[in-house]
Amino acid sequence: MIVSMIQLIFEIPDVDNIKEKRRVVRSIKEKLQRRFHLSAAEVDLQDSLKFAQIGGALVSNSRSFGESVLQKAFAMIEAETPVRIQDMSIHSEEF
Repeated sequence: MIVSMIQLIFEIPDVDNIKEKRRVVRSIKEKLQRRFHLSAAEVDLQDSLKFAQIGGALVSNSRSFGESVLQKAFAMIEAETPVRIQDMSIHSEEF
């Protein structure tokens, strides 16, 4: 069993309050879950107004498949969301 994980840290430049930030983060998590069947959660920076950190994971039987899905998910976030990516990492582990 291969678990592929993605971690994203991004800036949300056009928010003025925590409610707007939560709306953007929730939208990204829902897109990841719905389109790519990832488990996704906000894992850090909850107290920051302008920054968020999301983690996602996918279980599969192939490292290349898992990482390709995560690359597609990253491309979707870059293209379709109003955020600036600060850091991104993809990692797979075999269990």
